[in-house]
Amino acid sequence: MFRKVLIANRGEIAVRIIRTLREMGIGSVAVYSDADRTSLHVRMADEAEHVGPSPSTESYLRTDRILDAARKHGAEAIHPGYGFLSENADFAAACQDAGLVFIGPSVASIRKMGSKTAARQTAIAAGAPVVPGLDHVAGLDEVREFGRANGYPILLKAVAGGGGKGMRRVDSESELESAFRNAASEAERSFRNPDLYVERLIVRPRHIEIQLMGDQYGNMVHLGERECSIQRRHQKVMEECPSPLVVLHPEMRDAMGEAAVRAASAAGYYNAGTVEFLVDQDRHYYFLEMNTRLQVEHPVTELVTGLDLVRLQVEIAAGAQLPFGQQDVTWRGSAIECRIYAEDPYNNFLPYPGKLTRLDRPMGPGIRLDGCVYDGWTVPMEYDPLLAKLAVWAASRAEATERMIRALREYDVGGIHTNIGFFRQILEDQQFRDANLHTGFIEEFFERHKAPKPPHDLADVAALAAALHTISRTETVMEAAPASSSRAWLEAGRSELLR
Repeated sequence: MFRKVLIANRGEIAVRIIRTLREMGIGSVAVYSDADRTSLHVRMADEAEHVGPSPSTESYLRTDRILDAARKHGAEAIHPGYGFLSENADFAAACQDAGLVFIGPSVASIRKMGSKTAARQTAIAAGAPVVPGLDHVAGLDEVREFGRANGYPILLKAVAGGGGKGMRRVDSESELESAFRNAASEAERSFRNPDLYVERLIVRPRHIEIQLMGDQYGNMVHLGERECSIQRRHQKVMEECPSPLVVLHPEMRDAMGEAAVRAASAAGYYNAGTVEFLVDQDRHYYFLEMNTRLQVEHPVTELVTGLDLVRLQVEIAAGAQLPFGQQDVTWRGSAIECRIYAEDPYNNFLPYPGKLTRLDRPMGPGIRLDGCVYDGWTVPMEYDPLLAKLAVWAASRAEATERMIRALREYDVGGIHTNIGFFRQILEDQQFRDANLHTGFIEEFFERHKAPKPPHDLADVAALAAALHTISRTETVMEAAPASSSRAWLEAGRSELLR
């Protein structure tokens, strides 16, 4: 087993990895940029190394500086987390060349499954169903012919893309030229590769993914599915395990799991990975892509299976065999995760960096909070504004929903906007409770709901609390309340404060 591992990442995922390394008795090395000097992952790690200025291109994406830090601190392996260099085959190869173990799949597997078109061809060869499309687009005319032959809407996607970058929905031929130009331009800016491919658009699909884990000896299992249909800008914000659809149709888990294992095995894959599927309204599923890394939403799988995926990653990277087979994997209860962002959902999800003036964390049975912030910390504007992942477990989906609502009521972040209130509205929405989920859920949600009333200013809450305390001790309500107050003000505020 490794004695020391460097985490080539930041934020909550770096904190998450440090915790498992500590449980395993493995030393941890954090890296940080100028903006992250006071970040929690730096405080928690056994050792830390500065790797550059705030822009990620000058710090977290600098392979040379990451490898120098690993050598300087005597790390034997590097865990890339997710994002940044986690799916970069060149980085994995550089680790190998430097004599360091990359905690993830092989370089060849990343290259094969990291390319959306190559992954699609691998899936087809393995017998996994795929959405009709063109893997290699020579130009606009070829896409135009595809649209005429298959009908609209269609979806343009970046070959090297992810996170919705370089993706455009096209509803008619008249929109095609500008959409093609804009998608290629965005793909070039985001990935330095303007190449696109095209697929027939599945209308109102569910996004369901299968978690995989395999060792370097050819053993691979799936750990079940996650429902990831609630998204904004093609990025997930809420996840569930198990999927409500699969609960109704359990045969889907076996079928999708077997298809995912076949596709990954065809690429010689090992370590943690996720195969994503789109599911249409007739329950037909289609291979979408493979993420050759640990997923943001892995906690819900851990809560339902009882497994530590990061520990398994580290053990497999160190040469261990998978300690269980497919028949040993079981799923118990239901888990839901909300990604807590510093953003304003009712202002086009505008990021909201700034200083946290107050932080009250939810606690109690069945609650897990993977966070990276503390009271007084400033959310930097240079990076994704993810503050934490709040996950809950309960015996059923209905109970997990109520537990999450309770946890969100306890969760209070001051000084910045967050999406906490937005999640509460989603969880109380009847469409969510009925599990009528699809990737356009949020757009339709905004048509049904208005922005929640903003919370009271802290000074108002303090005055209200003092007045309510006085009410419980005296009959002279009007004398005890603030001069501008009235019994109506107090009574109106009583339920809001207690809520």
